[in-house]
Amino acid sequence: MKISDEIALSARNLTRRKGRTALTLIGVVIGTCMVVLMISLGIAQTQANDEMLQSWGDLTQIQVYSSGNVVGADGKALRLDDAAIETFKQMNHVVAATTYVTPYNLQANITAGRNDRYVADQYSLTGVDPAAMEPMGFALASGRWPDTGPANSKAKTLQVLVSDSLGYSFWDSRRSANSPKRYRLEGDVDALGNPVEPFVDVDEDKMTLTIYAGEEGDRKTQSWELEVVGHLQADYSKGWWTQSNLVLRIQDLKMLETAYNKMAKNTQTDTETYQIVYVKVDDLENVETVEDAIHELGFTSTYSMNQQREEMQKQVMRSQMIFGGVAAVSLLVAAINIINTMTMAIYERTREIGVMKVLGCELGNIRTMFLLESSCIGFLGGVVGVAISVGASFVLNHLTAIFAAFGQSVDLSGLMGGNYYAMGSTTGVISIIPPWLMLAALVFATLVGLVSGILPANRAVKISALEAIRHD
Repeated sequence: MKISDEIALSARNLTRRKGRTALTLIGVVIGTCMVVLMISLGIAQTQANDEMLQSWGDLTQIQVYSSGNVVGADGKALRLDDAAIETFKQMNHVVAATTYVTPYNLQANITAGRNDRYVADQYSLTGVDPAAMEPMGFALASGRWPDTGPANSKAKTLQVLVSDSLGYSFWDSRRSANSPKRYRLEGDVDALGNPVEPFVDVDEDKMTLTIYAGEEGDRKTQSWELEVVGHLQADYSKGWWTQSNLVLRIQDLKMLETAYNKMAKNTQTDTETYQIVYVKVDDLENVETVEDAIHELGFTSTYSMNQQREEMQKQVMRSQMIFGGVAAVSLLVAAINIINTMTMAIYERTREIGVMKVLGCELGNIRTMFLLESSCIGFLGGVVGVAISVGASFVLNHLTAIFAAFGQSVDLSGLMGGNYYAMGSTTGVISIIPPWLMLAALVFATLVGLVSGILPANRAVKISALEAIRHD
């Protein structure tokens, strides 16, 4: 018997009992629909969680903290210094590593305006490795990145990046500390409601960085003119300092610290060890591997957003297991219905099976015929179930608009996972059905039908031909 004949015969047999076939299909449809929707809700929630975490920080970034007085495998003190940063850079899947330094123990200020009238303190300075900034995900609003060469102690000019709000960090040194005109804050407006401009235009005004040591009458100073090479795009998730600070090359900042310690005669200050180093990984899947490698070096105090992401994924998985269990029960019931339907078909077609055997039909062809019928039920149920799932997904994703069209409002923030959607999702998507999920659902539904038909098919081939012919 040709395979085309078997398919045609199976299709004709299914249409002979349309009502029973339809009822059996409904069970597969319900089970497939529930499985697809439950998985789609989990995919959407995972995406919402990732969006939320991404708004908090970089998912592919690892923060390594100084572990204090810890001894490494070689018996030497473990230090989070430039050598450690270079080690991190050499690791597989690491694209950049740097520290962000604000010189709290440095006496310095930035001045601008006539006679250095406007002043900003050293807290407005941040040192970063310029070679790491672009790989770490920083962006420029304009200009270029600073050069990556070594610091020049004899240079009179330092390359810097400026933030959009840096001008508001300056205060008027000619005004008293209690004067409301001493400061200009971003967001302030004048009497006419116009925004108040900062004291300093960072693009037009000359800025000078000065370090100093000693008392007022015996003060030593050293100054550098600042060359603005670019505007840093503000990104709070990467650091508050991207909004209002002046960014130096870290090599220049360390040069300033060395010069200051020499002027102040500080010998106990440690400028080589950092409190925190940021490591950028090439892909989210490799974050855990790199973090484990850092732990093996002895730096066990680390943090990455991936840790929080894994906790959220576990919560999503728990929800999916509960609802997936319900969906699995529906498919189990559907499988039992297929077995029952095929078994009834065998009893009704016993004489037909006997005639086929007498005419020389091979047992494999008879088995294939019944397996095709059960697989067809699973496939058709899968197709309809996926189609209904896509429609239900569309309705869920546009539920707010649908209710709004009828003058009603609905709060979906508590659906499948608390407030994660409200907090993290920027798209409002509740259900996501990717193509692979639709294909997997069709294959799975077909397999359910195929497996369900094995027992009835085996029963059919065991029927005696003579008894089958005598069957009424």
